[in-house]
Amino acid sequence: MARSLGGEFCLVCGADPPLYGERMCEPCVRKRVKLVKVPENIPWVRCARCGIVEIQGKWVQISEEEIWDELIQRHVHFHKDAEDVGLALETRTVSDRHTLLHVQVEGVIEDLLFQEEHTMRARMANGVCLTCTRRAGNYFEATVQLRSTGRRLSEEEFNALRATLDKVLEDLADDPMFFITSEGPVTGGYDIVLGSKGLARTWGRHLVSEYGGQVAESNTTVGRKDGIDVTRLTLLYRKPGYDIGDVIRWRDRFWRPATWTKDGAIMSRIDRQERTGASWRDLESANVVTQMKDHLVVDLITQDDSVGEFLDPSTWQMTPIRLPWDHDRTRPLRVTKVDGEWLALHHLGCDEEGGKPDE
Repeated sequence: MARSLGGEFCLVCGADPPLYGERMCEPCVRKRVKLVKVPENIPWVRCARCGIVEIQGKWVQISEEEIWDELIQRHVHFHKDAEDVGLALETRTVSDRHTLLHVQVEGVIEDLLFQEEHTMRARMANGVCLTCTRRAGNYFEATVQLRSTGRRLSEEEFNALRATLDKVLEDLADDPMFFITSEGPVTGGYDIVLGSKGLARTWGRHLVSEYGGQVAESNTTVGRKDGIDVTRLTLLYRKPGYDIGDVIRWRDRFWRPATWTKDGAIMSRIDRQERTGASWRDLESANVVTQMKDHLVVDLITQDDSVGEFLDPSTWQMTPIRLPWDHDRTRPLRVTKVDGEWLALHHLGCDEEGGKPDE
């Protein structure tokens, strides 16, 4: 066939237009251009102890589907001129370590639609993450000591304090250093050894916010690394011997802690409408008279403006009691026995079912 002088033609096979790319016909373009480059084997690492996965140098907790998506994003490379790209994936487990990834892709290059199918083998290797390595070596950065002031805490109270650590761990973002190395009761309290100073401090702030008390920190230098001192933190948390709503004797009067503050508590006086702030140092002389769990909530049988009567559950006798300054006839009365005498308590927010400390 005669070709006009100067006419275009495929540089590979000499075919007439239409031409694509670097002046090649469609068959030649399809022979030489690939939509994607796919490796035959793809390695990935899972921690043999805890099961988390290493992704680009970081250990993360992800699902199996997320693993395959991550591997495809890292290892499947599309042609630089590809447009309108689509991908479908099907997996088939061969063994505990090997999984076949069947990939179907399509895209447009130079106005030509390309459709390709490829198979990759994902090969899992066992490793050990930093967290498990350090746990196995009893690594730690901080020790939190739970103690009390004023009285010895019960096992139930220590358990309640310890449970808040689980809540803090649940609320915090995943961090491989947020782990517990060891824990257990000690003389006078409970110690928890942690892998992170940040976790220890966060928990300490939570304890103070929830239960009041004080936190004291001390650091011990244990060595040097890259010219920087390596230290370990000891965080001492002292919980007050009293809780919100308890009755305490302070300044020769009866009071109830109404809410915690950064440096102490807001104290609410029982016999009259008075509130005052008190620091932890101020409250060192305070003594717990009765705890919230020992209070009774009773219905009054009779009442006038200043005195009511209720049925004493210990004697089953009608017992008179002076009504509190904020008495509300529509509300049951909270009472407690102090030095053998019944004492009526004014109302605080914590007295409601599921109530919170007063603001």
